[in-house]
Amino acid sequence: MAREELSPSSGVLYLVATPIGNLDDMTIRALETLKGCDVIYAEDTRHTKVLLDRFDIHKKLESYHIFNEHGKASVIVARVLAGEKAALVTDAGMPCIADPGFLLVREAVKAGINPVVIPGVSSLTFAVAASALPSDRFAFYGFLPVKSGRRSAALKEIAGEGKSVVIFESPYRMEKLLKELADFLGENAPCAVVREATKVHEEILRGTLHDLLEQTKARNWKGECVVVVSPSSVPPSGEDPE
Repeated sequence: MAREELSPSSGVLYLVATPIGNLDDMTIRALETLKGCDVIYAEDTRHTKVLLDRFDIHKKLESYHIFNEHGKASVIVARVLAGEKAALVTDAGMPCIADPGFLLVREAVKAGINPVVIPGVSSLTFAVAASALPSDRFAFYGFLPVKSGRRSAALKEIAGEGKSVVIFESPYRMEKLLKELADFLGENAPCAVVREATKVHEEILRGTLHDLLEQTKARNWKGECVVVVSPSSVPPSGEDPE
């Protein structure tokens, strides 16, 4: 374990990745870090308590989410500067990646705090690896805007990327997203949909956007979904365009 993680004389801010589904993906380093903290800030304390109970970790839990992060960031920074060891976790994956955390990291760095990142499993890298699409370069768009104007602008940008693109989407908007991608990228664009990664009902669908739309008509989408799509002009990894 790094020296700053053992020092009792100074506070530390940890960004701790948590499993995206299977709790056995929790790393040893992450567990030891949480056990050594004074307080754990969680996106949903009820969700995180299940994780902590699974590994017999009993620490003070406080909330940190998109609705209170502007006010809480300064509080957490003050506690770390006062000598406490604080950890930030989200419901799944790494804080800051389509989850709360950026504001806290920015304020911590401004205050002279160097956050310690404890890496772990990621739905982003899982989907890229599982997609069978070019992975030497890719763009991450997270959740696309909901409002039509901003959403259309994002889709136009994706169509011009020239590389694989990763998108997070709610199961309630999956069919809509696939149709939109087909409109902007063409029905022949290769695509993969990763659903419920690392969980019991994990599923990976691959094909063109047309294929996936045909497969998923009237489908009742459930669970977290990650979409990886490439414009038809993107060559396979390691190959040059003609």
